Amino acid sequence: MGRVLMRVAYDGTKYSGWQVQPNAVTIEGVLNEALGQLTGETIQVIGASRTDAGVHSLGNVAVFDTESRIPPEKMCYAVNNLLPQDIRAIESFQVPDDFHPRHCDSVKTYEYRIWNDSFPSPTLRLYSHFTYRKIDVDKMKSAAAKLVGEHDFGAFCGSGSQAETTVRTIYSIDIIEERCEDYESGRMIRIRVKGSGFLYNMVRIIAGTLLDIGTGILEVSVINRCLETCNRADAGPTAPACGLTMIGIKFDQPLSSI
Repeated sequence: MGRVLMRVAYDGTKYSGWQVQPNAVTIEGVLNEALGQLTGETIQVIGASRTDAGVHSLGNVAVFDTESRIPPEKMCYAVNNLLPQDIRAIESFQVPDDFHPRHCDSVKTYEYRIWNDSFPSPTLRLYSHFTYRKIDVDKMKSAAAKLVGEHDFGAFCGSGSQAETTVRTIYSIDIIEERCEDYESGRMIRIRVKGSGFLYNMVRIIAGTLLDIGTGILEVSVINRCLETCNRADAGPTAPACGLTMIGIKFDQPLSSI
């Protein structure tokens, strides 16, 4: 057959991230096993984004090579019968044999969710970060605007990164405040970030920094210092993984028509 692209959604709560690790259950490992059972081959998927432990996705992208006779567009339906309920293939189709999801231009969208209320919500706890502190959303928006564009994001890069450069481009950061009719006082604050690519923990550090600005722990001007010094110590904390969801990836080339 050739190379198949598969879009994958998952609840990352129980998993040690995307990438295969010794003695750990990961999204990549579960996909490899299920696709191997389906095709009778040894499958090694290549993911577009190696999400961290506890991070969720509505549409991460993986490719794999197979000689299976299952039509590429039917592969997602077939493999879902072998996957756990917290992982689902939502689309599949054939792509060129040399297509690599991390080696081509794309726009990645992530969203960090903060639940702001007097008390935590049991039903939202797995998919948002809770804080009872008063949040000034306007300050968060002012700070976020400074991050848009091409910058050295070294201050927003977690330790252990193997990136050759910490320069990245953010196309937009939207801070969206939503009231929930089921909660009298609570609100969901969503930080939606679009960029060409992200450093290790970059979105979670941005979220942690913006939250500290919104709650008055840090000043808006801290963003200027972070972009000047590129020093991780100048930025805020790494926000918990549960609040982060990969929304999806759009590639510059129209792959679905291949």
